[in-house]
Amino acid sequence: QVALVESGGGLVQVGGSLRLSCEASGPTVSRKNMAWFRRQAPGEDRQFVASVAWGNRTTYYTDSLKGRFTISRDNTDNTKNMLYLQMNSLAPEDTGVYYCAADNTSWRVILGRTANMYDVWGQGTQVTVSS
Repeated sequence: QVALVESGGGLVQVGGSLRLSCEASGPTVSRKNMAWFRRQAPGEDRQFVASVAWGNRTTYYTDSLKGRFTISRDNTDNTKNMLYLQMNSLAPEDTGVYYCAADNTSWRVILGRTANMYDVWGQGTQVTVSS
């Protein structure tokens, strides 16, 4: 089983940048597709932000965030991977709780863009963009 711990959230001004980190641990973590989601307001569904395949060669982004957000992954350790989300030119609408997620199926060919493709979730990290 994979365990996920996010960090890096905080308060930032409009136009600023933040880098979120997610430590993903587990004996097979390098075989898992991973993603970032966000919930912009309590009660709302988690919104897809970006995903990266287990082989690190494929990434997807929600269209509205392309060019501002970059997902990356460090797979060098087989039992502990780091997942990152670099966020630039932040706007108030980027405020929310950001979640790291992992697909618990190893080597899945399809890289998911919906929450139901991911089984393991971190606790979330709050990002607040102030104007």
